Amino acid sequence: MSIMRATALLVLAAAVSFAADDLEHLRDRQDRAGLDARAAALHQAAEKNPADAGGWYRSAIAYSYAAEVAMEMRDKTASEKAAETGVGDIDKALELNGKNADYFRVLGELCGEVIPANPIMGVLVYGKRAKEALDKAVELDPKSPRVFIAHGVGYYYLPVNMGGGPENAIRDFKQAIALDSKSAEAWLWIGIALKKEHQNAKAREAFEKSLQIDPDRVWAKEQLDKTPAQ
Repeated sequence: MSIMRATALLVLAAAVSFAADDLEHLRDRQDRAGLDARAAALHQAAEKNPADAGGWYRSAIAYSYAAEVAMEMRDKTASEKAAETGVGDIDKALELNGKNADYFRVLGELCGEVIPANPIMGVLVYGKRAKEALDKAVELDPKSPRVFIAHGVGYYYLPVNMGGGPENAIRDFKQAIALDSKSAEAWLWIGIALKKEHQNAKAREAFEKSLQIDPDRVWAKEQLDKTPAQ
């Protein structure tokens, strides 16, 4: 590999990392306007270079965060719309590269995000797709904490008769923490699942650990505030 090509790849990797960090920062602050603008810009960039799987992937991640924050702020319509747009983008990425575990992770996340926004249609249309995508992501990358977090979130929203529910989700979040004990996202979501199981004291401990790692996450603060001590 030439020095010029190696340098170009490093610059690209740095740009992707910066973009991901920027999106996470917007999500943490629940900056819906910022997320919507970034998602639209990344989608337009992907349309200009449709043969770039990475472009569609980055756009899909932005829409996933936009859907997540819209749901946190109880705007189900906007959440559903963002998630479905993201599904279309990540489908394009998978058409170009069907062996990338993180692409399947994002597909599973986006399909799963439709379910709480529109439970009946979400389960009927996206439930099976979410489960299959998340299972495929684990199969392709069983050492990724991000994959297990997504698997757990997806299963948290799936009905019990499809293998979902908080009890099954907790197992995934524990595995994510075993792989990366400093994952604020894993601690946040295990807290949410524990709260659903009425284990409030343990849930509060998880939210506190999440905030120790990522003190800017507004939703984690809200979850902690809303969870009683007992």
